[in-house]
Amino acid sequence: MREALPIDPHVPAIVEAVRRHRAAVVVAEPGAGKTTRVPPSLLDLGKAILLQPRRVAARALAQRIAAEQGVALGEEVGWQVRFERRFGPRTRLLVATEGILTARLVADPLLSEFGVVVLDEFHERSLHADLALALAREAWRARDDLHLVVMSATLDAEPVSRHLDDAPVVRVPGRGHPLELRHAPGASAAGAVREALREDGGHVLVFLPGMAEIRATAAELAGCGADVRTLHGSQDAAEQAHALAPCAGRKVVLATNVAETSLTVEGVTRVVDSGWQRVARFDSARGFDALELERVSRDAADQRAGRAGRTGPGVAVRLWDARDALRPHREPEIARVDLCGPALDLLAWGADPRAFAWYEPPPVAALERALRTLERLGAMAAGRVTALGERMRRLPLPPRLARVLVETGADPRAAAACALLSERHGLRPDGTATDSDVLLLADRLRSAPGVARTASELLRLARDLPPLAATRGEDALRRALFHAFADRLAQRREPRGRRFLLASGHGAALARESGVHDAEYVVALDLAGGEREALIRVASAVDADWIEPDATVAAHGVDAAGRVRAFDESRFGALVLRRHERAPDPEAAARLIASALRERPLPAAAEALVRRLRFAGLEPDLEAACAQAALAARSLADADLLGALQAQAPHDLARLAPESLRVPSGRSARLEYREDGSVAAEVKLQELFGLADSPRLGPRQEPVLFLLLAPNGRPVQTTRDLRGFWERTYPEVRKELRGRYPRHPWPEDPWAATPTHRAKPRGT
Repeated sequence: MREALPIDPHVPAIVEAVRRHRAAVVVAEPGAGKTTRVPPSLLDLGKAILLQPRRVAARALAQRIAAEQGVALGEEVGWQVRFERRFGPRTRLLVATEGILTARLVADPLLSEFGVVVLDEFHERSLHADLALALAREAWRARDDLHLVVMSATLDAEPVSRHLDDAPVVRVPGRGHPLELRHAPGASAAGAVREALREDGGHVLVFLPGMAEIRATAAELAGCGADVRTLHGSQDAAEQAHALAPCAGRKVVLATNVAETSLTVEGVTRVVDSGWQRVARFDSARGFDALELERVSRDAADQRAGRAGRTGPGVAVRLWDARDALRPHREPEIARVDLCGPALDLLAWGADPRAFAWYEPPPVAALERALRTLERLGAMAAGRVTALGERMRRLPLPPRLARVLVETGADPRAAAACALLSERHGLRPDGTATDSDVLLLADRLRSAPGVARTASELLRLARDLPPLAATRGEDALRRALFHAFADRLAQRREPRGRRFLLASGHGAALARESGVHDAEYVVALDLAGGEREALIRVASAVDADWIEPDATVAAHGVDAAGRVRAFDESRFGALVLRRHERAPDPEAAARLIASALRERPLPAAAEALVRRLRFAGLEPDLEAACAQAALAARSLADADLLGALQAQAPHDLARLAPESLRVPSGRSARLEYREDGSVAAEVKLQELFGLADSPRLGPRQEPVLFLLLAPNGRPVQTTRDLRGFWERTYPEVRKELRGRYPRHPWPEDPWAATPTHRAKPRGT
């Protein structure tokens, strides 16, 4: 007798809702049993396909459903994931990953083989789930015998219901096992696991963001007394099955978010959640998808915690502060990743991706970028799939990698490289010198189980494609990689250096693990984001003569000597491939020189004139002066900025802001117009005898600031109040300096003394 589950009393109502409306939305809490009980109950309505977001869950669920139904796996209940399948002609319930349904809908838009489509865990909002729902709805509207069910534990059901013409929503409570939530901010995952193992209980499931964290935590748990296993999407089926297999003692499973939903790891009573995940996000500025470390959403954290209470009372330990605010729901994948694959699927299905009735439309810029990429790959032309695009679409690979395999034909080395890049098995170079990191890795790992199986399937499919002229050998493979990833072309900034410029215009650095040491050009096959520059983790050299310029432009610049130079440049994106010097265009030269004049400090004479004009109450037009000075110039040295500013000076500038001031000695003192709007003059003290008051200049009648100099030319006093100086300060100055400079006049009455710039004659 099979185990009773919370969903069981609600199954008849779900079946009736689906039968009556041909669609339903089921929201059932974690542990309710919706995934294993609802799809088999709908088989009276027709053959069913159950969609799961992850391969490991699809295989495990098919096995569990078959066991619950008392049938043989691969007979009435089967599964299909990319490159692997276990079903036959008697299969009535097929558990598959989302890309499988998309491929079937493109091949057969009415999905005539099935009577029921069940999309499980829709709250994850994967790219393929959104596309599968939209395509399945089209088939559902065209067929009156097709039934559509969307299920989730944490779904906002109303938008999905509206998308399915107000389909009924059935809500089911979860299992009643108690679940204790604990928070341990600052604790390590390994520390929390050891603490859990000290308590009574079952197995421990640990959620970590990625493989690096899994490896580090596994190393820390060496000798912990439990069987430590790992579970992540890059493992093959056998490795994933081992993580789920029974264990005599206590087991610790270190997992990424593949274990969040549907999948039940039997015997787990403790969950340790790091609270982090790595998600793919398209960096529009730099032009590539990058895995970014982010906080999980609240619904994901609840899903993770629920793994501890599936089969009995459990404890979930969260390694963050209880006061931390998490965003409520996951961000839809369609809003953050490259859309080339879905766009090609829609074109092949017969839709214009721009006008298609998406469940939630993707960002317009992202969709346009994907369509441009498909055109560059040769998969699309004039809004239609090309013959090359049809070949690419028939390979279960992202369009870029499909282009590589189609271009190179059924080449085992190309298949291994594509397997590595798509599955990311062992995609870590070790610095060995090479022209292509991925081809070196492909040679080394071609016999590795995961790579070998994927490569074998790709080869089999490639051989079935219509023939396409293809060349073999390493150069042909590297060229195909360049064609597929041309938008990630990068140019080395200096010979054998590690800094590059990407075709997008952004900087990148070659990881030290990469062995592509010499090539001037590479394509970045695996890129990671960085705070300042992207990191090229896997590179492949590109021969310069493969690169066809996408633009030829006349480029002007100012060299170190201040001369304008011009070149005809052949460019690929932001990269300059070739340049030939030419005569500068006069207008372009003038713009460059004017810009350079505006950006550099004013020459001293021009700065002095600007300050005189401002002192006179006139604001000079520096923009116009720079443009005027640049008109006939071919270098910065030719530009007469002072002359252009003088042309703006009024005829009475000499009266409003004279260049010099005549002093009582008969000499002229140069006036300094200062940035703060004041005016100053340096004058020897004896030259001002008889001058009672400080002169005033300009519209504001600004008093001149005198820097009074001793006979040796050094300042002894500064004043704007000359009268006050003679009356109060001069006696002290006279007393101090007359002994030091006896040959100079120091009269007691400066008012009546004769001004002079000379010393007294000898003998006087």
